[in-house]
Amino acid sequence: MNGPTTDPQALRERALAALLAARDRTTLLTSCVEDSELTAQHSPLMSPLVWDLAHIGNQEEQWLLRAVAGRDAMRPEIDPLYDAFEHPRAERPSLPLLAPAEARGYAAEVRGRALDVLEKTPLHGTPLTDAGFAFGMVAQHEQQHDETMLITHQLRTGPTALTAPDPEPGPPFTGPAEVLVPGGPFTMGTSTEPWALDNERPAHRRLVPPFFIDTTPVTNAAYQRFIDDGGYEEIRWWAPEGWAMVRRNGLRAPLFWRREAGQWLRRRFGTVEPVPADEPVLHVSWYEADAYARWAGRRLPSEEEWEKAARHDPVTDRSLRYPWGDADPTPEHANLGQRHLRPAPAGSYPTGESPLGVRQLIGDVWEWTSSDFLPYPGFAAFPYREYSDVFFGGDYKVLRGGAFSVDAVACRGTFRNWDHPVRRQIFSGFRTARDAGPTEAPEPEVC
Repeated sequence: MNGPTTDPQALRERALAALLAARDRTTLLTSCVEDSELTAQHSPLMSPLVWDLAHIGNQEEQWLLRAVAGRDAMRPEIDPLYDAFEHPRAERPSLPLLAPAEARGYAAEVRGRALDVLEKTPLHGTPLTDAGFAFGMVAQHEQQHDETMLITHQLRTGPTALTAPDPEPGPPFTGPAEVLVPGGPFTMGTSTEPWALDNERPAHRRLVPPFFIDTTPVTNAAYQRFIDDGGYEEIRWWAPEGWAMVRRNGLRAPLFWRREAGQWLRRRFGTVEPVPADEPVLHVSWYEADAYARWAGRRLPSEEEWEKAARHDPVTDRSLRYPWGDADPTPEHANLGQRHLRPAPAGSYPTGESPLGVRQLIGDVWEWTSSDFLPYPGFAAFPYREYSDVFFGGDYKVLRGGAFSVDAVACRGTFRNWDHPVRRQIFSGFRTARDAGPTEAPEPEVC
């Protein structure tokens, strides 16, 4: 798609494809292990996989069958079990959850009925049905839980049947280390993307001073230099809460890394391998990203700086849907959708670079920003407060861009992710920025 469409048949086909793709991925993630692995809790930070499976079906039932179609609840007694706000993740294994076979059957029955609703529902007339929003929201929700389940698979210590080819090798990146983003206003957020979620809205103008941003995400090799220079042993690089986290947990490297025989190794989906020097660093917390940036004499970009670098076309003064333009992502643009089970080398995907020449802003790794998760001016919660509103103003930092674990339906230039700054199990990396000095910033254009 080269931009939002209003054609009813095209919208219906898009919604159908998104729902089917999400369910195919859910099936893969829940069929590649024994049922005992589905019911186990592999980390107190994560739900049992079988909870995610039934939760996906329950949310689909609530929004597509009940809210859109007005049908009676199929299993009202299970609603509290799969309410993400009712029970913390650590408690979910003790709940009377549906067994794997029953969860599969429930999700499949809901899906069959939901496809019937999609076929018969006019995709206009109400906020939930306009442009197929509710169907797009449900597809995004399932893909977000698929990413959560992929994180759980990474946390599992046993072997996994998940496989995927590695990214195609390309020539080493030899471009500039950083790119100048000129100062001035740009349009942040969206009011036109039909499946954008409430925290991405509305579009509004932001004035951003000139700054430099890394052309690519920070690599493992660069991060190793921080480690080798005693980065985890120097309090001066760390925010107080981050330093306390380092000391309390004895941190010395990103999650899943270990030092053995003079070499850094990592565990990736059950396989131990040397840490690849040219890949973007992965599984670092916001505190680690912030400490590295300080050590490097730089800083993390703000959320508005990240989005301007990703979307702003200085020639047209337009904000694009994606760094490369308005067309939907393809494998030539970005590493998305679990097509690979690792980031591509830094500097990959030249077709996906922004108008200013910044690469890998979409896919590969989620990128921490310096910004707290806050609403945009004019924000309105829709269709429920618990998606975004209840998280604003708390202990959450914004991540942008998506990772190899993210499907394209849940990733765009305006998409906002957020998490606690201590989180390391997520597929998170970062790039750094710095202010442009007076002699480095270009002269403002005269109209």
